[in-house]
Amino acid sequence: MYNPKGDAAETIELNDAVFAVALNGGLVHQVYTAQRANAREPWAHSKDKSEIAGGGRKPWKQKGTGRARHGSIRSPIWRGGGVTFGPLNLRNYTKKINKKVNAKALSMCLSGKLKSDKLFVIEAFETEGKTKNLEALKSALGVRSSALLVTAGKDDNTLRSARNIEKFNVRRAQDVNIVDMMHNQYIILSKDAVSEIEKRLTK
Repeated sequence: MYNPKGDAAETIELNDAVFAVALNGGLVHQVYTAQRANAREPWAHSKDKSEIAGGGRKPWKQKGTGRARHGSIRSPIWRGGGVTFGPLNLRNYTKKINKKVNAKALSMCLSGKLKSDKLFVIEAFETEGKTKNLEALKSALGVRSSALLVTAGKDDNTLRSARNIEKFNVRRAQDVNIVDMMHNQYIILSKDAVSEIEKRLTK
């Protein structure tokens, strides 16, 4: 475990049920795609001929004009008419995720980060809301790309210090999910956040 300046301070014992789980790529992929689908909003919507304004009167009589017969100018074959088989905002993309499967997949990701030396535990984030303090911690830990800072609860100082650093995200332990794990190379947890995550994933 590291101190707020990024120096090794002491060792910490982690729960094997959370931080020593064998990876199952298929399970992680299943949970990841489900969470991405659940965040999707079906905003694309097209109108069929019944929703287009106008076109209540037959454009010309059925016979005798020499032209093709038509019943409405809002037919899909007319310019400005309805759309046939277009996207509708009624579509539901959500997928059910079993709670135990979700917890297992998250444990696998945490275990993988730890095994690849991309997970760090800090005694506490003492940034005082200053970006330079978090930059110094980042440099001391050797974090060279995107990172996720996990706090035990709401931490306004850490949020303020991280918002001006590119690819640095902050999450509460209760909100961390597979998408966060997959979209960030490094995970930095406070000591209290470790306790919260272990409590959450070993229920």
